[in-house]
Amino acid sequence: MTGGRRRWLAAVLASVLGRAGAAEAAGPAPSVVRGRDLRFPRDHGLHDESRIEWWYVTGRLVDTVGQVTGFQVTFFRAATGIANGGAGRLTPTHLLFAHAALTEPGAGRHRHAARLARHSGDGAVGSALATRSDTNLRLGPWHLRRDARDGVYHTALVPTGNADIGLDLRLRPTQPVLLQGEAGWSHKGGPAASHYYTQPQLAASGRVRRADGQWTPVQGRAWLDHEWSDALMPEGAVGWDWIGMNLDDGSALTAFRLRAADGRVLGAGGSWRAPGGAVQAFDADAVRFLPQRSWRSPATGAAYPVQWQVLTPSGHWQVSSLLDAQEMDGRGSTGTVYWEGLAELRRPDGSLAGHGYLEMTGYAGPLRL
Repeated sequence: MTGGRRRWLAAVLASVLGRAGAAEAAGPAPSVVRGRDLRFPRDHGLHDESRIEWWYVTGRLVDTVGQVTGFQVTFFRAATGIANGGAGRLTPTHLLFAHAALTEPGAGRHRHAARLARHSGDGAVGSALATRSDTNLRLGPWHLRRDARDGVYHTALVPTGNADIGLDLRLRPTQPVLLQGEAGWSHKGGPAASHYYTQPQLAASGRVRRADGQWTPVQGRAWLDHEWSDALMPEGAVGWDWIGMNLDDGSALTAFRLRAADGRVLGAGGSWRAPGGAVQAFDADAVRFLPQRSWRSPATGAAYPVQWQVLTPSGHWQVSSLLDAQEMDGRGSTGTVYWEGLAELRRPDGSLAGHGYLEMTGYAGPLRL
């Protein structure tokens, strides 16, 4: 993609998601309905009647000599609000974009890349693909798809040009789908809500491409979130703080909050599930994020809390980044700036409980995906 096309698409995207920050639904009927039953495999697929949607995969991988790598692969879809055929053949009714990152804490290295393309709903448009029937996403040489026969996900990123990110992973479910909130209806504050489910404790195996160009076998645990909504955030919110943690005993912990510019919490929630147990959904007033230590980005000047105490009904936890410099600076591509990184989870006594990802948005300015 040329620099001119990339800047044009990024400008359209920023405008689209700026409008999507309001909590009003696009179109005559909301795409997120409280009490709606999620049905699979259909709800693994595209929901192009909604404004915003993402499939988010992260994990902690270990190679044969014990070197740790964190990975993120996220595919986003955003409706532009332009009707089909309204402004010409090349006018996008949707934009499909993806972010990816590889983090090597031992080497102090964090690499990230992004891709962006026009799209028009179910099916393929040029190098972009998204389908309604099941998870099947492609942006050029990047893809994420689910095999309906066994539920195993496959994601691959082929390095191209200046984007040296490379991975090839299989992600096998070991637990049932975890429905967030009220059976998959997740309240975000005010009228804003999403449909949201998680697949924690995915058994990951495959290979990653190191910074030196060598491909290395790895295995570990991963986490997948799929969420769609008509509003990026409740009105007045500038960003959120979120954790998704795979515990070593097989439990899964989610917690999040949404913030206003003055620091007020506009919405919060999360969940806990012990292996083989039922999901415990958290009420908004039962989740607290208490910052402990911050890191300031030399690139953007944003200060991110990279160590937290997170208080939930499942317990009090300490969350700490394994590398402070895990900012995703997408100003040259999709326009987004946020912090997304590999972190560890510890109990109050300091013992290690597990690993996962910490995400923080809105610290470099109001979030624009």
